[in-house]
Amino acid sequence: MLLASPRGFCAGVEKAVKALAWMVRVFEPPVYCYHEIVHNQHVVDQFRAHGVVFVDDVGQVPPGAPLMLSAHGSAPEVVQAAREGGRVVVDAVCPLVTKVHHELKVRARKGYTVLYVGHEGHEEAVGTMAVAPESVRLVQSMSEVDEAAGELEHGTAVALLTQTTLSQHEWSGIRAQAQERFPDLWMPNRSDLCFATTNRQAALEAVAGRCDAVVVVGSTNSSNTRALEQVAMASGCPRVVRVDGAAELPDDLSGTVGVTAGASAPDELVNAVVACLAPAEGVEEVHVTAEDEYFPPPPELRELLRGLVAAVQVGLAAPAAEGADTESGPLVGDRDTSAADALSRLEADHAVGRRPAADRG
Repeated sequence: MLLASPRGFCAGVEKAVKALAWMVRVFEPPVYCYHEIVHNQHVVDQFRAHGVVFVDDVGQVPPGAPLMLSAHGSAPEVVQAAREGGRVVVDAVCPLVTKVHHELKVRARKGYTVLYVGHEGHEEAVGTMAVAPESVRLVQSMSEVDEAAGELEHGTAVALLTQTTLSQHEWSGIRAQAQERFPDLWMPNRSDLCFATTNRQAALEAVAGRCDAVVVVGSTNSSNTRALEQVAMASGCPRVVRVDGAAELPDDLSGTVGVTAGASAPDELVNAVVACLAPAEGVEEVHVTAEDEYFPPPPELRELLRGLVAAVQVGLAAPAAEGADTESGPLVGDRDTSAADALSRLEADHAVGRRPAADRG
């Protein structure tokens, strides 16, 4: 077995999962989440078991209720509607998605028509395009770039942005076509493709050509997981299998098997796949790069937890620590706490019948 590294949870997913775990611990159920917090059925089911209700319309969330906005980013009007009615809102959007929102807003303000490369209907694409709907046009193929070139007036300023979770294969052809059709095309200095997505694809490319089969762990609605499937096939691997977990593995895999996981798939699923396949000649982990990126908790969560700590200090007539900063209290050590740890703690609390509010102190 060749185990691609890096794989699994990225920094944005780590941030979002840990934030929702805190919401579950702080509030009595239900806690609401707009869309799936990340595109992984196992993670979503874990949170459902702890009282999280996933909705596709913030109007379904009662006034005053706790609400988290997913890592994929939300349309401005959704964020505004969420904050109405006295709801406690925490936005877990990935900073890399926020960067694309900002780029689109700036280009639109400067009069550009923005070609946005993405998957129609994907939450990230929907939320991004809603930032400046009158200035953006979705393109999903080189032929759609040609259509745009034929329809836009001569001299139109054109920019190119992309969904962060696409594969290099999807992106590179469309980018090249856009550069050919629009010689003065504007693009950001740094690619919009997520570094974690790119790293996982590079790691898979390093092993796929040596494999008789590749197993990609992740859910079918995960764009970056599906991109890994494409990378494995483009690398010439004769068989590519996507599974949500070990229970979906076919029983006829043989030879050299590569294993990777999408950015929203927890490592426990990978470990279960490895254990199920039980490679007779062992596991070789193939490292391409190390990842040490860290995204801090959402500011609304930091404010919320700081307020709870202050309330407890007032109730106990205890003085606040002199010089306490925003990362004091419950969030001390957040950088060194993994999302897997946060989920395990929820499971442990559930096993002993501890109510979420009991953790407030």
